[in-house]
Amino acid sequence: MGLVAMSRFQLRLITVPAVCFFLALPVSGQSSPAPRTPILVELFTSEGCSTCPPADALLMKLEQVQPVAGAQIIILEEHVDYWEGQGWHDRFSSHQFTDRQNVYGTRFKVESVYTPQMVVDGSEQFVGNDVAKAKQAITHSAQTAKVDLQLSAISIDHRHVSGAVSIAAGSAGLPKGDLFAALVDPTAETDVRGGENGGRKLYHAGVVRSLVRIGSLQNLAGGPVKFTLTAPADAAPDKERIVVFAQKDGQGAVIGAVQAATVQPNVAAR
Repeated sequence: MGLVAMSRFQLRLITVPAVCFFLALPVSGQSSPAPRTPILVELFTSEGCSTCPPADALLMKLEQVQPVAGAQIIILEEHVDYWEGQGWHDRFSSHQFTDRQNVYGTRFKVESVYTPQMVVDGSEQFVGNDVAKAKQAITHSAQTAKVDLQLSAISIDHRHVSGAVSIAAGSAGLPKGDLFAALVDPTAETDVRGGENGGRKLYHAGVVRSLVRIGSLQNLAGGPVKFTLTAPADAAPDKERIVVFAQKDGQGAVIGAVQAATVQPNVAAR
């Protein structure tokens, strides 16, 4: 069974409408003044996959509603490229995201990578429209202490977006890991004219347009780590978002994350 065929088989085992289920999810912690723990939620998806739109909608809701007390949900929607031969070209797709998903596939010992797949803090994976699993995984991750990352010195020069990431003063010793920076479209929509979603308008959130390793986590001990991201030609850098996250070696657990809009230069974000 080929890659895409396995993806379809696995996905269609899930029949619960994610968005309707999500609307019944209790929203908690909205009045709590306590600091929230950043949780990175990645969704591997494709505009060519007919079971992906409910997962895309769930990802958007997780960001908008922030349903888990004590958690700040930061989202990344990563479009894989193995659906490209199925009648529709996904303009957001990249083999880089397929490679990233394959690393997770090996780590989590899944039989085959698939869409939609959600990964929470690099620690748990499940079918991307499973609302109960998403809430459970986010709740669990919110109980784990994270590295306190801070963004500053954000600036835009044509298609180039620059910034610096640092850690709060007095932070404890840093484990081995990697620092990644992503340039993200906060929202996007596409009128799909072919493939399994032909004739549908698809809505996206947190679409990754550029993802770059910017150094090791231990580099932060020497001061801020500077980085530059390049926006694609069809992106508007002044409307993008920067997400920086720290991940243990081997694409392991995410142990810190922070985000900021590109239109807030020279303002620290947490």
